Amino acid sequence: MGAVVGIVLGAGTSARLGRPKQTLPFGPATLLAHVVADVEASRLDRVVLVLGGSAADAAAALPSGRTEVVGNAAYSTGCASSLLAGLDAAGDCDAVMLLLGDMPGVTASVIDPVLEQWRRSPSWAAVSEYSDGIGHPFLFSDDSFATLRGLHGDKAVWKVIDREPAERVARIPVAQPRPADIDTWADYVAVCDGFGFVPAPRET
Repeated sequence: MGAVVGIVLGAGTSARLGRPKQTLPFGPATLLAHVVADVEASRLDRVVLVLGGSAADAAAALPSGRTEVVGNAAYSTGCASSLLAGLDAAGDCDAVMLLLGDMPGVTASVIDPVLEQWRRSPSWAAVSEYSDGIGHPFLFSDDSFATLRGLHGDKAVWKVIDREPAERVARIPVAQPRPADIDTWADYVAVCDGFGFVPAPRET
């Protein structure tokens, strides 16, 4: 079985939160650095991080590791543009795994079982089925790349998952609740509390 590349989507505009979420303090690191460290600890063959808004500050806060950082100048057009940038950087591979830069808690203990289950039984795509619903990471085989390259805007990947027949999209059980992603300030405070971290003061 060939390479599976992790693509961390970290190029969002943070419009609902009111400040760049990529650089939010999160324990001893930034939110994005925390997520990237968890992904780097996995058995993924490579890790690609796509940055857009606040790219320089976000990249500067990352620890030295194996992540390849790429830019997406079109990030304001939606997540699909970041996916395209990630696919370009991933190059020739058997599959890509999509992860969210604003969803801490997707650790190697989640990523690796999903990866290994897909390697044992490859499918066109796979989603993580948590105890309370499906969520990231999503995994897409190279057979799906042409479809992914035709996507536009936000939530496009979810639309693909929803429209494809069940036999093409495997559901891989993950025995825990789905980690929360951070879209609003209230989300940030709640997730910090769950991790035992003190949130940064809100800027006015």
